Amino acid sequence: MKLSIIIPAKNEEKSLPALFDSLDAQTFQDFETIVADAASTDGTREIAKRRSAFIVPGGLPGAGRNAGAEHAHGELLLFLDADVVLPSNNFLECAIEEFQETQADVATADIAPMSDRMTDKFFFRIYNGYVHLTERIRPHAPGFCIFVKKRVHDAVRGFDEGVVFAEDHEYVQRIVKHRYVFRILRRVPPIQTSVRRFDKDGRWAIGFKFVWAELRMIFKGPFRNRSPFRYHMGGEGGTGAGG
Repeated sequence: MKLSIIIPAKNEEKSLPALFDSLDAQTFQDFETIVADAASTDGTREIAKRRSAFIVPGGLPGAGRNAGAEHAHGELLLFLDADVVLPSNNFLECAIEEFQETQADVATADIAPMSDRMTDKFFFRIYNGYVHLTERIRPHAPGFCIFVKKRVHDAVRGFDEGVVFAEDHEYVQRIVKHRYVFRILRRVPPIQTSVRRFDKDGRWAIGFKFVWAELRMIFKGPFRNRSPFRYHMGGEGGTGAGG
């Protein structure tokens, strides 16, 4: 098997069907889907079973991704969140082709909001620009779209479960410190993600939070043991699976 897609999830019955539909429509189908379920109380597990996903016990996003990777058979892993949608039917095919051509060990793609609001498009454009600007000096990859070779994931012992905020960025930065190659995939359209975190916490509050957190991580390192912000994982009443 070429690819293992790993989705940490909690109470995602509203979001998962759209993601599974976009996976079913892919021109590339040599993949398995693993859902790391964090004790959902809705229909998440039933939806995953109906869509032939393999279900493992999950937890917070980093722990869920690690749990999924332990059961993965693919030589390449793709970490997604439940509230994303692949933007085209050939997304996986093109992404894997570019991943191989660029000799990447870990990679991500640009992101786009599932929203027509200009404010949302502005924030996402700023994020994408910053990620491109820092690609070679301080890589960033959102946890809802990370491609990584399984042997690389295993070599760095996966996500650091002691990091309680921005564990996704810490993960790719640690991989690069081990002299592996990080790339942003430029020939695929941006992966689409929900803006439910923006809706819940506010656009400018989210923007301020991430700027402050980025500066703090640059000068003091990753957040461990205690998150600087209140965090709820998952769908109903949550804010997404990513850190």
